[in-house]
Amino acid sequence: MTGATSSTANAQHGLTDRLARWARGLSGKADEEMEEPETSQRARSGSAANREITRRRKLYQDIGDFLFAHDLDLTPLNFGVAHDFLTGSHIGVEKAVKAVLTERGRITNGWIETVAAEQRGDEVTPEALASMLDKVEENLSQFTGLMTESRNSAKDYGAALQEEVKGLSASADNQPVLARLVSLTRSMVEKTRQVEGQLRDNQKQTQLLKSSLETARRAAEHDHLTGLPNRRAFESVLRDELKRARDEGQSLAVAFCDIDHFKLINDAHGHDTGDRVLKFVAGLLSKASNDQCHVARHGGEEFVMLFRGKTAAEACEAVDSVRQDLSTRSLVNRANGERMERVSFSAGVSNVLAYEDPRAALKAADRALYLAKEHGRNRVYLAAEVD
Repeated sequence: MTGATSSTANAQHGLTDRLARWARGLSGKADEEMEEPETSQRARSGSAANREITRRRKLYQDIGDFLFAHDLDLTPLNFGVAHDFLTGSHIGVEKAVKAVLTERGRITNGWIETVAAEQRGDEVTPEALASMLDKVEENLSQFTGLMTESRNSAKDYGAALQEEVKGLSASADNQPVLARLVSLTRSMVEKTRQVEGQLRDNQKQTQLLKSSLETARRAAEHDHLTGLPNRRAFESVLRDELKRARDEGQSLAVAFCDIDHFKLINDAHGHDTGDRVLKFVAGLLSKASNDQCHVARHGGEEFVMLFRGKTAAEACEAVDSVRQDLSTRSLVNRANGERMERVSFSAGVSNVLAYEDPRAALKAADRALYLAKEHGRNRVYLAAEVD
């Protein structure tokens, strides 16, 4: 135990040193420039620049300590959430972190993905999607312009024909009038052909944009790794299924499933193997998916399942069946052919209709999952319906 503690401490000290060197680099000071005579340092210790350097070094050290204390991966997302929490620069993130620390005393990589998506969702505006929407708007404007032009041309043509018809009835010599009618008709036919060609081109562009927007929408609602719907898509399904369950008097249950010791899998076998484990578990869970069972990746190593037409107890049985299937599988690391430790997941299930707010049902399932983890993992717990 002493050796393990020392190793962790050395790793933490190494990170904080690197963060400190980063802080000095951002301030434009080289390492050797920071190593000035003690008298010079004291002389300028009260300067604004020195105070800013000290503040940054302290902040980077605190962020490093925070990440190591919760055994979090050193990723930009984790670093950003730690920064927002420690500096108070994002009130929503700060409140969410304080709440989970009060309830659980720890946070996880998966939880950070979830809270970041919830708190920063309004800030995410994909440039590609915005560009396509601009093109759609421009295309529709062109389409409207063509329709207006066609309508005006037809109106003008009708008025001109009416005048020429008057001339036909009043004139004895109709040859000039007929010549003008032929010329006018030819002009209108040519104009109509031009408009038809522009409309065809416009229709093709609209179809392409519609297809691109549909692709973008699917990409925004699906997890690129597992192919499952993501958290945002699940929330939309939850609203629809809740309304349908209430209207039709059906049961509705939700389950959170979290892969046990997933960080150890990544550490021992690498992130590529970890990704394959995620896809494998996603595949097992998705086998239960149908019109009344929806499976999504909720973030990190956590999945969520929604069962319409099943009670919470029946949903527990369904989830536990998948858990038993996974726990009997013997997985192999493709990189080296070695057998991996048994992969398992824990789960928590709640009755959505037992709560006024579906978010309360999700929290209840999450608490049940947490208890399953605390009591040994590789098990499914049913949430109490009275909190």
